[in-house]
Amino acid sequence: MKHLTKLLAGSLLALAFATSPALAHPPITAEAAAAGFEEDRADILAMAGNYKVRFDMQESTRWDPAYSPLDRKISGGNEVVRVIEDTGRRIVLQHLLVIEHEGKTHVIKHWRQDWEYEPARVLVYADTNTWKWEDVPERMRTGRWSQTVWQVDDSPRYGGWGQFETQAGVRRWRSNWTWRPLARRDAVRHPVYDRYYAINRHQNGPEGWIHWQDNTKMGRKDGKLVPIVQEYVLNTYTRFDGFEVKAADDYWASTKDYWQGVRAEWDRVAEANGGIFIKEEAETGTVISARLLQTADDIVDGETDTARALAEARTLIAENTGPE
Repeated sequence: MKHLTKLLAGSLLALAFATSPALAHPPITAEAAAAGFEEDRADILAMAGNYKVRFDMQESTRWDPAYSPLDRKISGGNEVVRVIEDTGRRIVLQHLLVIEHEGKTHVIKHWRQDWEYEPARVLVYADTNTWKWEDVPERMRTGRWSQTVWQVDDSPRYGGWGQFETQAGVRRWRSNWTWRPLARRDAVRHPVYDRYYAINRHQNGPEGWIHWQDNTKMGRKDGKLVPIVQEYVLNTYTRFDGFEVKAADDYWASTKDYWQGVRAEWDRVAEANGGIFIKEEAETGTVISARLLQTADDIVDGETDTARALAEARTLIAENTGPE
């Protein structure tokens, strides 16, 4: 009996080590990192293109017994993704939505994703209206990439770091656990939760790629953050050219210098303040988001030029960021 107990204890210990999250993603050797670098880059760059996008959102398991999960919601649209920067160890992808309304084509600047190889730090969501720099553990930098996601006005949304891995024959990038502010689709409902704690995955396939999110929606009760409900989001990007792709490229050609200046201003604020504090509204995102986007449209329409637009944008950002 004593021998059986010892054998069982040893087996359980071995199982614990085999399934430990820390050991599931151990530090990557320099040799393995070098061998996978170009394949990693190819996977990131492959996300650029023209797509029909399907957004599939499903609240599933409720953690708060008083909460009633939302019905599944599916929406979609046409989206252009362009590489706007590639230095080798840093790749920036800009998303542009193309919609048809009342017989006219409209372009809406959408989210942006920045990929950085072996980052020392990442700008992460810290609390309401607040983003802070967070160090990546030194032993977890080699061979890994960070992904920082920015909102439509190039203000921050969330950041995380992770690695490319192959499981069951499928290669994907998987983030660490990350905090995120509410998406507009949730924020406008003023729900009992106010942020997500999430894992983020990107996977390429023969028809395009998918962005898969596992979101724990968190809210405050008695001064503590508690889980309210689990949500699964699957955004599917299927290659598709059957829309006015040129409209997106024309928009970007007219406004890229303006948005480059806006990105630089957000970067300056983050460096100067050790992060970014800016108030958000449920309907619009940041309090200056609508104005920054409208200014870009004014450039397209010839109602202003890039220099004047940038001067206004810098003033808006400076006046609306800083200590809480």
